[in-house]
Amino acid sequence: MISAGVAFTGTERDKIEKLCRYIARPAVSLERLSLNARGQVVYRLKKPYSDGTTHIVMSQMELLERLAAIVPRPRVHLTRFAGVFAPHYKYRSMVVLKPMAKAQIPESDEAPAKSRIHWAQLLKRVFGIDVDKCLRCQGPMRIISAIEDPLTIKKILTHLGVPHKPPMPWPARGPPDLEALETQQQFDVT
Repeated sequence: MISAGVAFTGTERDKIEKLCRYIARPAVSLERLSLNARGQVVYRLKKPYSDGTTHIVMSQMELLERLAAIVPRPRVHLTRFAGVFAPHYKYRSMVVLKPMAKAQIPESDEAPAKSRIHWAQLLKRVFGIDVDKCLRCQGPMRIISAIEDPLTIKKILTHLGVPHKPPMPWPARGPPDLEALETQQQFDVT
């Protein structure tokens, strides 16, 4: 068994090879694995069990089930800590170093670079509406306020003579009428 205290230099090739073989070893020794005449998998144990069992006989599907059971689930921690290094040990803070505090970055007026596009740029790209320029003088515009109250919006739009109700959506189209299609196909043929 190799422990975490193993250390060697980069020139000790035999020790490096031994460590690599240990890390890359399979879950099952292929030398002790065989098939019997009935097509069952026979696994010869390295040491007999206390009851004298020296071989385990199972179907091929059972072997796959057992191998699948030892594969860890994705994104699960494989390292477990015990004793002083356990997560809830009361004296852990005395042993484990605390991470250094990150320096506070002063906030600036500039928005951080994001992958999203600003809403004004989206309006310009999709509808051709440039809300950053005045329609009359082509000068830059800035947003003074955003009005969200429905009653205020209705008053403003009514005063400007613009309809305040959204247009009605087109009705959904139903499935095609099979009789009409058959009649049309008959006229197309003749």
